[in-house]
Amino acid sequence: MPAAITEEQQALDRRTLLDVAEDLFYRKGIQAVGMDELRDAAGLPLKRVYRLFPTKEALIVAVLDRRDRRWRGALAAHLDTVPDPRERVLALFDWLGAWFAEPGFRGCAWVNAHGELGPSAPAIAEAARAHKRAFHDQVAELVSAVAPAAAEAVYLLAEGAIVVAGVHGDPAAAARARAGARALLDAASGGAGAAAGG
Repeated sequence: MPAAITEEQQALDRRTLLDVAEDLFYRKGIQAVGMDELRDAAGLPLKRVYRLFPTKEALIVAVLDRRDRRWRGALAAHLDTVPDPRERVLALFDWLGAWFAEPGFRGCAWVNAHGELGPSAPAIAEAARAHKRAFHDQVAELVSAVAPAAAEAVYLLAEGAIVVAGVHGDPAAAARARAGARALLDAASGGAGAAAGG
């Protein structure tokens, strides 16, 4: 009789599978990656894979949820290093630009997942919507400290930059969106930021 799997081993196997799945889904696309490929890449028996995640959809949702926490956490940590509220808004676009320039950038994982499977997989569609709501709220809170009326427009600039960078492979989309955000903040403050060189 095989030895029971410890909680520590279970957690390690889960983390390994999530790491492998996130990498393969993002690089290749979700539908292009089968459970056998995930099993082989993770070095786990297929039975163990299905014990950890009973369906591929459950695995995808777990990947998206974990990525959401890490992605928004990294953004928040970056913004926390910028003391000035106005500059913090612009730093959002600097962070996006650095992300867009990373090797292997393939756009927004949540938009990609929604585009591939959203209409036929409600749990995946909801994971994508939950990420977008949380990012919206993060941006709205950031901008509201400076120019509440500009919050929605700045959010749309950020989302637009993400899509343009993903579809066109153009990291400079972040700099162009940053210029648009700066113009919105300048207009909201009567041009004070432009005079200060922000």
